[in-house]
Amino acid sequence: MVKRKKKTDTAIFLNGRIVGTHPDGKSLANRLRERRRMNELSNQVNIHYNEKLNELHILTDKGRVRRPYVVVENGKSRLTPEILARLKNNELTWHHLVKMGIIEYLDAQEEEDTLIAISENELTPEHTHLEVHSANIFGIVAGVLPYPEHNSSPRITMACAMAKQSLGVYSTNFNNRYDTRGYVMYYPQEPLVQTKIYKALNLREKAAGQNCIVALTSYHGYNMADAIVVNRSAVDRGLHRVAMFKTYETEERMYPGGQKDKIELPTPEVVGFRGEEAYRYLDEDGIIISESEVGGKDVLVGKTSPPRFLEEISVFGAVEEKKRESSLSLKSGEKGKVDSVLVTEGPSGNRLVKIRIRSVKTPEVGDKLASRHGQKGVIGLCAKQEDMPFTSSGIVPDLVVNPHAIPSRMTAGHLLETLGGKAGCIGGMLMDATAFSGNTEDEFKAILTKNGFNEHGEEILYDGLTGRKITVKIFMGAVYYQRLHHLVSNKMHVRSRGPVQLLTHQPTEGRAREGGLRFGEMERDCLIGYGGSMLIKERLLEESDKTVQLVCTDCGSLATHDHARNRDMCPICQSETVEPVEMSYAFKLLLDEIKSLCIFPRIMLKKKG
Repeated sequence: MVKRKKKTDTAIFLNGRIVGTHPDGKSLANRLRERRRMNELSNQVNIHYNEKLNELHILTDKGRVRRPYVVVENGKSRLTPEILARLKNNELTWHHLVKMGIIEYLDAQEEEDTLIAISENELTPEHTHLEVHSANIFGIVAGVLPYPEHNSSPRITMACAMAKQSLGVYSTNFNNRYDTRGYVMYYPQEPLVQTKIYKALNLREKAAGQNCIVALTSYHGYNMADAIVVNRSAVDRGLHRVAMFKTYETEERMYPGGQKDKIELPTPEVVGFRGEEAYRYLDEDGIIISESEVGGKDVLVGKTSPPRFLEEISVFGAVEEKKRESSLSLKSGEKGKVDSVLVTEGPSGNRLVKIRIRSVKTPEVGDKLASRHGQKGVIGLCAKQEDMPFTSSGIVPDLVVNPHAIPSRMTAGHLLETLGGKAGCIGGMLMDATAFSGNTEDEFKAILTKNGFNEHGEEILYDGLTGRKITVKIFMGAVYYQRLHHLVSNKMHVRSRGPVQLLTHQPTEGRAREGGLRFGEMERDCLIGYGGSMLIKERLLEESDKTVQLVCTDCGSLATHDHARNRDMCPICQSETVEPVEMSYAFKLLLDEIKSLCIFPRIMLKKKG
């Protein structure tokens, strides 16, 4: 154990382990940093002096998150105009700047000892570092968003979350991949209004949205709240159209007795044969043919498995091995075309088949769209182009968004992007929306005015239904909208009759299990308040878990039917005077659970009337 010679000595830690002491930790930290800038120490080393505890931490371990900063000395940046000029002439690289001690990487702990300026004109003698670019205070995702400094912080958080859900080109080799689920947009575009970080990441190669002409106005109540009215003709021309790829797979599994599954065309002798119709698309080898159009429950790969019990005696007493049906089929409610088939070997050496299904997802009512400012909404109406408002030059908006969505959310950035997108369209250029340094509103106004447009981006529109001029000017421009992967076609779910749970005899839960929609306590309370007693009975009993149970009239316990003697009797008091009672199976289950606690519940029957 290292002991301090004096109380004033600084304890020195290397990666959290104490290695010694020093009389003046602060000056040692400054000297070590200077050595690092002179390239005598590795630039991966970070030094943090804790003044309160009088400890010096030297950190060299893995996994630290580090960020680059420009070094500042006496209130002046080390990145001088001469060095910047050499950088532009490609005489110096980033690597050279780090070696020269102009740029240094700091981790979370060393940042505690610094005072960092956002821009060069803010520098004072107290500052130690300068941000490489003012937009660097945002992360990668927030840095891609246009004008984040004009929006409220919750909207930026939402926009970051939704950028990850946007549909575009997720991978340029999607055609060779067998992902569980993937979406590829037909005509992705790069945004008209984009940031420097967007360009630096080269995201235009994997764009995830389209530039839409957006009018901020209401439309006959179809875009109330956050709903969006979409031009159906624009959808027909390919607006936000997406192809969905989904992969199904199956493998010939081995079983302990040396038996294994077999991928083949099942024959009628197989237990659980689904009928000729289910296997109509399969080839002779039991695998579906490419480009077949399949629907719910259609078999993709025919497969037979050995029986669960090794030997089964047939009708004539001979021992024979029966096969059971275990084919891979499409989930109910899904449809599409077989895009490609892959036959290969799994990790265990068994035959593995992957089938990729392709389906086109055209925007429809209920699909979710969002701008890059957290302004999300679902399509409320797909209106014909001739019914939409239009300008005197014949421009019809692709989307009609409600103006009430803007002021309460404080997303001024959305309005700026609308104006910038319009100026970009007219000027034939991409606009810069990088945080703190992008194009300004005045620049957009100048472009619009120069080209004979209203400087505020407002237009006179005409009603498509009546042909009359709309008496107010409507704000209209180009905004980059993303289609999110919450598609109504993947969530739509309906059920009449279907599977029930084994324990409660109530309908199963969830779309994947063909479940029912839960009629909960609040829904029940609404019907009680309304007085719809017969509707409650229908929902909670008739359509759910209605059962008829025998009840003993003497002791009140549940009775049973003795099939051997063909009589009803009470197992408690042996009485044969029992009556059938209609009840919910969940209530019968409750009685059984109460009995398991050694409490005897009774149902006392009375005559009606």
